[in-house]
Amino acid sequence: MPGLIFELFVMLLVILAAAELFTNALEHLGERLGISEGATGSIFAAVGTALPETTVPLLALFAGTTDQGVNEEIGVGAILGAPLMLATLSSCLMALSVLRRRGLAGRIRPEHSGFVRDLNFFLFAFSLAALAMVVPHDANYLRGALSFFLASLYFIYTLLTLRASGKLVEGGHGTEADEKMILSRLGLPTNLATMTVQLAASVGLLVFGAEGFIHGVDGVARLLGISPLLLSLLIIPIATELPEKVNSILWVRRGKDTLAFGNITGAMVFQGTLLPAIGIMLTPWEPRIEVLTGVLVTLAAAAWMRFHARPGGIPVGLLLANGGLYLAYLAVTLAG
Repeated sequence: MPGLIFELFVMLLVILAAAELFTNALEHLGERLGISEGATGSIFAAVGTALPETTVPLLALFAGTTDQGVNEEIGVGAILGAPLMLATLSSCLMALSVLRRRGLAGRIRPEHSGFVRDLNFFLFAFSLAALAMVVPHDANYLRGALSFFLASLYFIYTLLTLRASGKLVEGGHGTEADEKMILSRLGLPTNLATMTVQLAASVGLLVFGAEGFIHGVDGVARLLGISPLLLSLLIIPIATELPEKVNSILWVRRGKDTLAFGNITGAMVFQGTLLPAIGIMLTPWEPRIEVLTGVLVTLAAAAWMRFHARPGGIPVGLLLANGGLYLAYLAVTLAG
């Protein structure tokens, strides 16, 4: 048992380091390309820090354990647990980080149009992914069509976000990298070549860390007698979503609310479209009680943020309720 815990801890550190490398390079890429904070946060940073969630289910399904059932449960847990964590705990922790400074009535002010666009796309796509759980397993063409449509939604979302970027840059929402690129701290120049090298290195580390984490989760689940699905719903997202939480907390404390929230909501769109598309095609994708509970809590948290989204921002106190939803989910799931 101590060996498995140590393995999980080491792979967690690998995943975090890799995501930090990726995000750091993407910030500089956004600045070099002259795109908005919204596009950098919602697309580049969000995809970068969402890569662990992508590699975990893929590796679980194609190169996981010898037990295909375990692989499928870990895959589904990683796919659905990630947006649950982002919509609830991540947004709550971001609010807590500025609670003392801004107060309960203070506001976090992401760029409104991008914030609303992210939540609208997520709510629509994730609702569709939830409905796909009742599609019969042998309805391959329908499942394939739903999967393709979800993937297409992310492509449309990306186009709309990048199209809006130019006007936002003109309005003063251009991306600025606050910190030096990590490879540049070693004496290398900051250019497209070194950005590419740093991105490639981080992807390799992400794949390595995710593969090790899969085996660790399977081992702990067997020792504790807990289903791999439940464990992966709770543990894998905590590990893989830490980059979003840490980066968003740093950004919001520096007053970069658009980057902070875009990093969370952009990852939610990524995880509400492309990852369920994978799950629909490669897993049973059925409404088990722990899965359905997580989906409903995720949609409730996202709808809560969308309902309270205003041009002047969203109150800090309202975001704390999202953390309450996560605690409620834990209580219901663990009690069952």
